[in-house]
Amino acid sequence: MPNPILSDKKLEEAAAGWAAPTAPSPGGDVWGPPTAPTGGPGTTFDDGPVTPWQSAMTVAGTINKTVILFALLLASAVFGWTATTSDGESLQFPALAMVGVVVGLVAVVALYFKPMWAKFLGPIYAIAQGYFVGAISKAYEGFQNGIVLQAVGATIAVFAVMLFLYRANIIKVTDRFRRIVIGATLGVMALYMVSIVMRLFGAEIGFLREPSALGIGFSVFVCILAAMNLALDFDFIEKGAGLRLAKDYEWVGAVGLLVTVVWLYLEILRLLAKLQDR
Repeated sequence: MPNPILSDKKLEEAAAGWAAPTAPSPGGDVWGPPTAPTGGPGTTFDDGPVTPWQSAMTVAGTINKTVILFALLLASAVFGWTATTSDGESLQFPALAMVGVVVGLVAVVALYFKPMWAKFLGPIYAIAQGYFVGAISKAYEGFQNGIVLQAVGATIAVFAVMLFLYRANIIKVTDRFRRIVIGATLGVMALYMVSIVMRLFGAEIGFLREPSALGIGFSVFVCILAAMNLALDFDFIEKGAGLRLAKDYEWVGAVGLLVTVVWLYLEILRLLAKLQDR
């Protein structure tokens, strides 16, 4: 599932409504120049205790919250893993894992409309989606030994490479780049939704699951697309910190990054399974 949270539209909305205020200049109030006192000459005014300014979003703060969410996801994944039985011949997949998918999806949708709930919805998503990730990983591991470790290693490697390319300014998130990545991502998601509906009626889009040349090529494309979404995530977080968004937006950035990494991992897992099935 790609990241619907970290978009330019959400960034503009955040900057318009949630940017942290700047400190007032000496002798003036927040919104304008100092005004003359109204109590007459010699009158002393006391505004009471100074309210501390709300701290702003930072890249370091977003990283800290991302680590917290990943820890929750991994802890939940352990439970999903242990609740699944897969021995290469039979599979007992816990129904709770599918509940986790639904809960995670609802949390992401709610977060899109209510970003300031991220500190609550983020952990819910991490725990719910983590259980599913653990269960599906055990299912793949039971039929193809060692595939999970390969997928984890590949995901970490892709993340590190994308971060380097972004920080080195080799990949530049321009408006054209952003439109292409978002458009392709929406297209893939539409295809996945059509596939889900078709499966309800007993039909299926073959290349999505088959280890054919077309199926492998499609999985490679989707993995690359997920990696490109990481660049959008990095850009959103960096711009959000530059615009001094409210501190709570660190949770928004963390959840958005987690959504993309989970999507990337699952797509790599699917690609490796296809390659081993050939």
